[in-house]
Amino acid sequence: MRKTIALAVTAVALTGCGMLPGQQGGGEEQTGQTAQAAQPERAATTGSAPAEAQPTAPAQEAKVIASREVKVGAGGQYGKARVDITALKRQGRTISLNWTVTATDGKVNLHNGMGGGTLDFTVSAVSLIDPVNAKRYRVARNGTGEDAKCVCSGTQGQFLDSGDASTLYAVFAAPPPDVTKINVEMPMMGVFTDVPIS
Repeated sequence: MRKTIALAVTAVALTGCGMLPGQQGGGEEQTGQTAQAAQPERAATTGSAPAEAQPTAPAQEAKVIASREVKVGAGGQYGKARVDITALKRQGRTISLNWTVTATDGKVNLHNGMGGGTLDFTVSAVSLIDPVNAKRYRVARNGTGEDAKCVCSGTQGQFLDSGDASTLYAVFAAPPPDVTKINVEMPMMGVFTDVPIS
């Protein structure tokens, strides 16, 4: 019942604002969505707790659909992490991306490396790239203008020590139904190609 209500609100919100798949634009897709519809239940994460409560991804099946080892860091200090994409699920006119970052060696800073600016402690710079239709899908926002918040995980205070993991999510406008695989671009983590959409 809860999912049905959230999807209904999402469909209304996507109709009201933002660019939808199939509309002409500058080659990039953006969408607005209400914050209430996009607040999934909080999932457990390890590592330092964020200073501010941030929504995280709902518990999903742990099946890994794409994975890679990366070197992550800044200021001369680097750690290693494994990034596992666990879901890329189409739900009506939206698509949800879920992934887990696990520190495998040293300290991994997720605090401010995946947002759209210096003080953006979210994963808002993650995007989906549709190579067939030459479109980039940006993370959904809960309104318009500079104050619109992303429909995605917060990362404030997330400094992972070796063995710690953080589960993250982001919501996007869905590509056309005939697109069954898409590339996922993550700052610091690189590009995952041909990730299957379920």
